[in-house]
Amino acid sequence: MNGHDPVTDGEFAGTTAVVSGAGSGIGRHVAQTLAACGSTVALLDRDAKAVRAAAEECAAAGFSVLPVAVDVADSGAVDRAVAEVEDACGPIDHLVSAAGVLRLGDVATTTDEDWRHIFSVNVDGVFHLSRAVLRRMMPRRRGTIVTVASNAGRVPRAQMAAYGASKAATAHFAKSLALEAAAFGIRCNVVSPGSTDTPMLRSMWTDDSGPVHTVDGDPAAYRLGIPLRKLARPADITDAVLFLLSARSGHITMQDLCVDGGAVLGA
Repeated sequence: MNGHDPVTDGEFAGTTAVVSGAGSGIGRHVAQTLAACGSTVALLDRDAKAVRAAAEECAAAGFSVLPVAVDVADSGAVDRAVAEVEDACGPIDHLVSAAGVLRLGDVATTTDEDWRHIFSVNVDGVFHLSRAVLRRMMPRRRGTIVTVASNAGRVPRAQMAAYGASKAATAHFAKSLALEAAAFGIRCNVVSPGSTDTPMLRSMWTDDSGPVHTVDGDPAAYRLGIPLRKLARPADITDAVLFLLSARSGHITMQDLCVDGGAVLGA
């Protein structure tokens, strides 16, 4: 934006960031980009092998990172992880909650376990991590938090009732968080991606026609396509996240930026 490049301008140099869901997909791309921008990044993910691999890629490039294997659904584990990050890396300046899970299914066939698993990660996990980090940011009266939700939290989707409900709850929580944090100079915003080329999206495809059907939409499922005629890349979501973390958005808080190529028609 206006020639600004956070990598070369050094905006994130010397900061400490925490990114959950950093083992794959959007979270991994956000974490690696922040590291490339000069931030010391704690990569959180319950998949120890995946988060270690992501951290090794960063370390090989000379970036400063700390892999932390943690299940964000576990409140106590999150508190311990955040303490570990601050002990090892210093005060946390930025938090990106990108951990999320998806299980498809009609409401009639969705099990209690499916419902609880989705909410334990997508809602409880965001709450646990936001609370733990906010408690440390408040005395310092600074910090930025970005929560990754989904455009599925804005419009109904067949076979995605649990996922959509969890993301709607996540976005609303993040806005209330922002209202309470504002008095301490802490900004909190939401990025709601649409269909993005990640392992989560690919898990929904049954054959090679998946990308075409995603872009074209599915009238039988009352699902619109993508007006921009393309899937998002993880980098598209990362750009939005970094903007909301940066000083360029210094007067923006409580907002939900939908990055979906127009798929929900601005809903």
